[in-house]
Amino acid sequence: MNKTPFVTLISWVLISFLTIVGCNQVTSTTNSQAIELTVSAAASMQDALKEVAKVYQEEYPNTKITYNFASSGTLTQQIKQGAPVDIFISANERFMDELDKKNILLSGSRKDLLKNNVVLIVPKKDNINNVSNFQELTNPNIKRFSIGEPESVPAGQYAKQVLSSLKIYEQIKPKTVFAKDVRQVLAYVELGNVDAGIVYATDAKISKKIKIVATASENNHKAIIYPVAAIKRTKNPEAAKEFIQFLFSNPAKDTFNKYGFQIAG
Repeated sequence: MNKTPFVTLISWVLISFLTIVGCNQVTSTTNSQAIELTVSAAASMQDALKEVAKVYQEEYPNTKITYNFASSGTLTQQIKQGAPVDIFISANERFMDELDKKNILLSGSRKDLLKNNVVLIVPKKDNINNVSNFQELTNPNIKRFSIGEPESVPAGQYAKQVLSSLKIYEQIKPKTVFAKDVRQVLAYVELGNVDAGIVYATDAKISKKIKIVATASENNHKAIIYPVAAIKRTKNPEAAKEFIQFLFSNPAKDTFNKYGFQIAG
């Protein structure tokens, strides 16, 4: 009996089996590969988003979230210059609009995520000037006052709108210390480097060293909306959209509410 055809058949079957197994192993490895998403987000969101990431990664352990926190204006410039960012969360619509007009956003990914308020804060232990409202910032005993840089910091833009609406911005501008982001304003007030400052309500909520003395009327500034979107050049568009979707889930909403944010829409 000629065994050659039989041996050849067995060899072919064995090779085919090993090829199929090998392909399945490659596919399985690919599906389980770790993905890293870089999220550039407004400085005012860092505490809430860090907690959101922990919850997210319990459900999606193969996706690592890396944050880049700064003023929305600074982040916008970084993205325009090609920074490797997958998702952007701005503290206002203006900077997201800039990226949208330049066709930098992933189509259909932009959504309004959160809302916020701006408040006037003073050092908790040393409010020697007894500041109790925005108009009192014009008093001569208020030597230094801080807001974010209006050109690059959304909180600073909203603060300027409030003060301009009250017709006191130009009067107090000479004694205003402009900060690189809203967290720097908070730090200035906490350390007593300034007599008062304007920050988001969410920033004031996390500090035990300051107290809120006034909340700005919504009639005195534009609506404070935090939009989110994926960046078109992301290498992981599906993972980016998945994370954005998670930001609207109940666990994420609960976290945002915990830190004083309001859900948009």
